[in-house]
Amino acid sequence: MSRPRRIAAAAAAALVALSLAACAPDPATEDYLNGENTGFVSSEFRVDEIPAAERGEPVEWAGVTEHGDELSSDDVAGDVVVVNFWYAACAPCVVEAPDLEAVWQEYQDEGVSFVGVNTYDQADTARAFAAENGVTYPSIIDVNTGDVKLAFAAATPIQATPTTLVLDREGRIAARIIGRIESPSILSTLIGDALAES
Repeated sequence: MSRPRRIAAAAAAALVALSLAACAPDPATEDYLNGENTGFVSSEFRVDEIPAAERGEPVEWAGVTEHGDELSSDDVAGDVVVVNFWYAACAPCVVEAPDLEAVWQEYQDEGVSFVGVNTYDQADTARAFAAENGVTYPSIIDVNTGDVKLAFAAATPIQATPTTLVLDREGRIAARIIGRIESPSILSTLIGDALAES
């Protein structure tokens, strides 16, 4: 390769490295860029609140938790429900787990339910993740059928992992967080807004 081509190639490589560094705002993203914890589909962080008049029909869902218990939309009817799509090897899911648990602890006695939907792991992996990360709310193991993900995908895109939805008391999607929750206060605000609705 000639010297000008080597210089041009080196300059291009440096530009790519700088661009990737600019896209690495947290350790989970840095791990991903370094080839670690790459088994998740990420997206830019985004929060969407959906006005009550624009919400679709209630989402009906059902599945079996990591402890073998059946859990469905009927079991949490009348609650504001937080649904978090995740799996154990997803680095942003690990990072946001303490924030989800903190908000769950804050609201669990106020007519709010939390449900994880594990889209990739079997029950033993989900139980180990919960124990290691102090997660106390249940997760549906959806890897074998995909039924829960499909039920929600009919109402809203579930393309990034993690994705967190807030359902109103009627079971309709009131808000969605795409990507890792950047602050527990964001989720708390969305839950508070849903609880305040008449």
